[in-house]
Amino acid sequence: MKRIVWGVLSTAKIGMNKVIPALLKSDQIRVKGIGSRNLVNAQQAVAALGLEQAYGAYEELLADPEIEVIYNPLPNHLHVPMTLAAARAGKHVLCEKPMALNAAEIDALCDVKDVYIQEAFMVRHSLQWIEARRLIRDGAIGRPQMIQSYFSYDNLDPGNIRNKVEWGGGGLLDIGCYPVVAGRFFFDAEPVRVMALIKRHETFGTDVIASALLDFGHGRQLSFTVSTQAGRSQSINVFGTKARLSLPIPFNQPPDRAQHIVIDNGATLDGGTAVTHTLPPADQYQLMGEAFCRAVRGEAPLPYGLDDARANMRILDALFRSETSGQWEEVAA
Repeated sequence: MKRIVWGVLSTAKIGMNKVIPALLKSDQIRVKGIGSRNLVNAQQAVAALGLEQAYGAYEELLADPEIEVIYNPLPNHLHVPMTLAAARAGKHVLCEKPMALNAAEIDALCDVKDVYIQEAFMVRHSLQWIEARRLIRDGAIGRPQMIQSYFSYDNLDPGNIRNKVEWGGGGLLDIGCYPVVAGRFFFDAEPVRVMALIKRHETFGTDVIASALLDFGHGRQLSFTVSTQAGRSQSINVFGTKARLSLPIPFNQPPDRAQHIVIDNGATLDGGTAVTHTLPPADQYQLMGEAFCRAVRGEAPLPYGLDDARANMRILDALFRSETSGQWEEVAA
């Protein structure tokens, strides 16, 4: 099988620590090199990961005719500009979430032809999420009615990109997008209206606590809270008419450990009736990269395209509108 040749924009930690090591495990992918605005940084990153080539400018990477796919893990405000530059250079692009700062930005990408562009939500490729959705669809918890999710970490560094509001920092864009995707994924539906309660940092201006309620119609509700200044934690619970489905470590699954899904009908209220489904270890980043490669080779359709990314951003846009209005906001079609 021909390996698809990838290049990476920047030495961002998510790429260095998670995505590139995952891609290197695949027999379908060849990660050729990394482009940075600083050649020394690129050279050090390439040496650390055992890659072939360092590029001293993003433009040098995009100009390499051997590169077929670009992975874009740049700060949020550079997602659309650099994805657009890569696409215009004839490269397919896997862009980190969120795809843009707002849904309108994504429109700039829609005129690009002959390349694939996908938002990098690795969770939708995880064995845990895929099996959980199968169980829900098969009626394991009855009719799904409510989803509750929590995601937090503590980051007080003023120099960190997640604390720079002008770069698209803040909890809702960084991690709130995950519960939003979970609602769409497990309900197999789109929300019709949303409401948000947000606390902003007095200096950074970023949202440090964001709670949201999403109405998916027919009585289905998603509620979540995310925070960039709280103890580290994450959870997803899907409540059905017969039982509750829980995902331990739903977002940052360790690639070398078994994954679990817990279903409990609550008969004893102490976990005594819980049934645990165990799945083998798997790297969701690797699975995401391989799914993208199959689309590039024409072996399968693109799993998630720009329409999906725009739908997700419209929900986040509506939540930010609700922060200002203090009311329910409809999700624009």
